[in-house]
Amino acid sequence: MPKRITAPKIGVFDSGIGGLSVLREVHRLLPDHPTVFVADQIHLPYGPRPVAEIRQYVQAVTHFLIGQGCAVIVLACNTASAAALYFLRDQFPGLPIVGMEPAVKPAAERSRSGVIGVLSTQATADGELYRRVRERHAARTQVITVVAPELVRIAEEQSQQTPASQSIIADYLRPFIQAKADEIVLACTHFPFIAGAIQDQLGPDVHLIDPAPAVARQVARVWPADLHPSPEPARCFTTASPERLRAMLHRLLGIIAPVHALSWSADETTLITPPSP
Repeated sequence: MPKRITAPKIGVFDSGIGGLSVLREVHRLLPDHPTVFVADQIHLPYGPRPVAEIRQYVQAVTHFLIGQGCAVIVLACNTASAAALYFLRDQFPGLPIVGMEPAVKPAAERSRSGVIGVLSTQATADGELYRRVRERHAARTQVITVVAPELVRIAEEQSQQTPASQSIIADYLRPFIQAKADEIVLACTHFPFIAGAIQDQLGPDVHLIDPAPAVARQVARVWPADLHPSPEPARCFTTASPERLRAMLHRLLGIIAPVHALSWSADETTLITPPSP
């Protein structure tokens, strides 16, 4: 466990804007806790990448967040959680690390039809974490998993209302509709930002489950009792375009805040803050 810091923060990390859906819930539940948000957008999307590569990125971001004074780390990315949550906890023993778990349990408990759907990325669908969750909580429920990588792009672009995106969304949702699934798990933090478009196509009788509020509650539970937060503005970083992330912060969360640039070392094992111009 890193040495305790005097101004503890919550570190929130994703490959793109999806983690903002979790950051939003953390701000709602813990408004006095300062946050640091990192988007590794230069490597977006994480879904098709090998597990070893994802772990390398996640480990480097965690080191960076610790250096920023973070006492709790949130992997606000289902793909990163599937690939690296257990790995990261082994690498940083004693550091509270909260990951994303596909919300299969509440979906199975709420379902009236006995059929639930899970919208996910490839890495999440293939991961051990998802397998365990299904075995524990959905043994008597039919679970339909749809890998939907294009939804990540649509969320990043906020293009969900275009005819092309509407057609892509419809294609992904068709298996759920045909099977009469009545609970749909959003197993990627990007998807809540296009939930309206998804809901419109599924209709009012199908319920979408966003795990972000539950993640925020878990952050509150694991916050070290001996640390006392001091309110301060959120700090945001991206490995791609600060201007674009700044615009999305305002559009999606209503936050007007500076966004700082990060770059990767040549071997992509360390995040670097470029010198001020």
